[in-house]
Amino acid sequence: MGVRENLEDVRTKIAAAEHEAERAKDAVTLVAVSKTHEADMIREAIAAGQRVFGENRVQEAQRKFPELKQETPDLELRLIGPLQSNKAEDAVKLFDVIESVDREKIARALAKEMAKQGRAPRLYVQVNTGNEPQKAGIDPRETGAFLTLCRDELGLEIEGLMCIPPAGENPGPHFALLADLAKENSVPKLSMGMSGDYEIAVAFGATSVRVGSAIFGARDYAA
Repeated sequence: MGVRENLEDVRTKIAAAEHEAERAKDAVTLVAVSKTHEADMIREAIAAGQRVFGENRVQEAQRKFPELKQETPDLELRLIGPLQSNKAEDAVKLFDVIESVDREKIARALAKEMAKQGRAPRLYVQVNTGNEPQKAGIDPRETGAFLTLCRDELGLEIEGLMCIPPAGENPGPHFALLADLAKENSVPKLSMGMSGDYEIAVAFGATSVRVGSAIFGARDYAA
């Protein structure tokens, strides 16, 4: 199937999962993860009505999205991959949502750039629910303290929490943990669930799911 058909299939499954979980229709935002895919394939998704996209790397997004945003001004672009502090200026300039706020250094760099540019991308804190040493994200036990730092000291409004469960594990407990942390800390949004588990994430309260290969197919690593 092509991008249009894949999008329709994913949307249908999200709607069914919303219904099954007794959630409101369109409660979940579909983020089409376009990393490693070229602009022409993204344009196919735009033509099929998709408006929210996720990219992993600032540099790759800079190459593709300024022109796409000019062509389609209502696009929303989300950074879902790790952010280096030296890329904070570019990230604030380009992205509408930054989902990978995962340490104090990044939070401070973003606060500085947002004040400097007068631009305020919506922010999510990434939580390392599996405490995997190789993976970005804050320790779940430090979520409250980190949110207090972001909100009270740096003046950052945190819209949501994001997680990537460990590969090969049942994602349900990780989604449940993230939902509990969000509730405890009065955070309204949850970004969780990818191509292999987004229907499960909907059942656990995801407000956005990040779906790449189920829409675009295998990644084009030459991109």
